[in-house]
Amino acid sequence: MGGNGKHRWKISFYRSNSGSRLPPKELLCPISGSLMSDPVVVSSGQTFERLSAQVCRDFGFSPKLEDGSRPDFSTMISNLAIKSTIQNWCHHNNTEYPQAPDLFSVEKTVRTLIADDREDQGIRVSERELLNGVAETPPIMYTHAATELGRRVDHFYSSSSEDSVVIPSASPLTPLPFATRPSCYSSSSSSEIIAEDETLNPNSSSPGCEEEEQLMMKLRSSEVIEQEEAVILLRKLTRTKEELRVSLCTLRLLSAVRSLIVSRYSTVQQNALASLVNLSLEKPNKVKIVRSGFVPHLVDVLKGGSNESQEHAAGALFSLALEEDNKMAIGVLGALPPLMHALVRAESVRTRHDSALALYHLTLVESNRVKLVKQPNAIPTLVALAKSPASASRVLLILCNLASCNEGRSAMLDANAVECLVGMLRKSELESESIRENCVAALYALSHGSMRFRGLAREAKAVEVLGEIEKNGSERAREKAKRLLTEMRGREDEPNWDSVLESGAGVGLGPTRYRVGVGRNLHTANSTTF
Repeated sequence: MGGNGKHRWKISFYRSNSGSRLPPKELLCPISGSLMSDPVVVSSGQTFERLSAQVCRDFGFSPKLEDGSRPDFSTMISNLAIKSTIQNWCHHNNTEYPQAPDLFSVEKTVRTLIADDREDQGIRVSERELLNGVAETPPIMYTHAATELGRRVDHFYSSSSEDSVVIPSASPLTPLPFATRPSCYSSSSSSEIIAEDETLNPNSSSPGCEEEEQLMMKLRSSEVIEQEEAVILLRKLTRTKEELRVSLCTLRLLSAVRSLIVSRYSTVQQNALASLVNLSLEKPNKVKIVRSGFVPHLVDVLKGGSNESQEHAAGALFSLALEEDNKMAIGVLGALPPLMHALVRAESVRTRHDSALALYHLTLVESNRVKLVKQPNAIPTLVALAKSPASASRVLLILCNLASCNEGRSAMLDANAVECLVGMLRKSELESESIRENCVAALYALSHGSMRFRGLAREAKAVEVLGEIEKNGSERAREKAKRLLTEMRGREDEPNWDSVLESGAGVGLGPTRYRVGVGRNLHTANSTTF
């Protein structure tokens, strides 16, 4: 077998040096079709050559991609991961790193795409018209995955709390997302000057094109008073009339609201943010909002806005993070660090609450889990917050997610998470039974594939605590504790590694037997579910 493996390696190595391999598709710019020199991630989550994205943005053009979607070039962030992958691919294939493309050739390519796109739509234009630019707001088609706002009917939830983690049979480590509305949605704040203003009370029950035009005129106005009237009206309409949220969530309205989120006038900014939260509650709007370039503005508000503005920014990020297609893009666009800071430092309880839930939903994605773990002191801070009754239920959800990846498990073990969680379970009174269940779920996730866990759990005297829960806890807590105890004790035929290592005795206990036994138990751990 060793000879065969060496032979295969020689063949693969020879083919790599031949230069005959084509670069993977994800390393090519979707516009130029060439290997990227300076890859960037745009607001809609795709990666392009920087110059190609800049030219498309300058021309106001959004090309139709293979999946039928059209990217949003309003924000560009360097994609260092793809750049490193391209460098490695070039090195392994004896290929020079690609040079920056020529501006003239990129512009020519984009103009060709514009002409083809117009032709597909049945519109004929001259070359002069193309050079003069394209429509300011080209038609954009978005695809999205539906995400429910209420409970998922096909999953079992604890009656004690919605915050309880549910671990499905398909994945024994990652908690299922639970969905709810942002805290700020039901707020009645100082900036909501609506009920008394008769001039803003619409006469019709459902605004048509005429009413939308009136909104747009005021949203686009240079007069602050008119901007304020428009966002207050929009906030009222999108809060009280749910059926209007989808119809009002047009690209031009989103563009107008986006410009007001950065307003220096607090009333304008706060009501624009509140309107965005209301619009984001509807499933068809979530991807459209992210692809319209709102996330960088929400991040900025979360970093330095007023208390109320931060409440709405955190609520919007939480609502947008419910959509599966948004999770990675929100993480790439830099939302994790300010959400983490808001969770710890924000003065508003609502901001901390929605920041925690946004982090929970975002960390359901592997790339965001790794990003959060790599933040300085993120894990020790979360472990410390888990001890606080005010934040324990939500922080434990985040820790359960982080414990499902190798980096998260290692960091949590280093931060004494086992001792912390067992200590919480040892308390006779917890805020809710769901916290007890989530502590056990987090411990179970930490036990997966970790040789350190058993020793740390023994030092913390976890067996006796879990045994007590197995007897007297809730039905779900008992089941989780039983699973964890089974995992910790292992099978009867598994050797006691601690005794073997301490005694130094290995005579008569063949390594092959140990290896097979451990392999069987690891397989059992992977297939065990709550």
